[in-house]
This record gives sequence, structure tokens and C-alpha cells, in this order.
Amino acid sequence: MASLMIRNLDENVKRELRKRAAERGVSMEQEARDRLAESLDMPRRQKSIYDDLTRLGIALDKPIDQKKATDEMWDESFR
Repeated sequence: MASLMIRNLDENVKRELRKRAAERGVSMEQEARDRLAESLDMPRRQKSIYDDLTRLGIALDKPIDQKKATDEMWDESFR
């Protein structure tokens, strides 16, 4: 995988990117990757659990903390 650094990004763009990422329950980097891929008519690399729940019509009252959920699953597997 390649890396890309974006310099001089407008603060309003960054704020909106962070907001949209939180709404989907993904990192800001994942949101940026998805937006870039969409702008090039390429599919998203991976879906978030939020996307699956939204597709199923399940409304969330707050964003999902995917890291916390993964950490909890990891901890449970060693008990």
C-alpha cells in the first residue's frame, strides 16, 4: 500500500472529513481513502459496521467505537 501526505489542507475540509468519519464509525483516514476511491469510481476497500447496520435499517444513537469492540472481543478470546 502507498502512503500520501496532504499538505495545506483547509481546516474546514478536515473538520467535515472528521465529522463524516464519525458518522460512519470509521477513522478519518479511512473516510479520506473511501472518498478518494469514490471520486475515481473505485469501490471502497472495506465497509464499516455502521454501513452494514444502516443498510439493514438499524439506527444508531451514537457512533460505534470499533477499537473498543475489537479489544473486548480479543480479551474475551483469552479468558
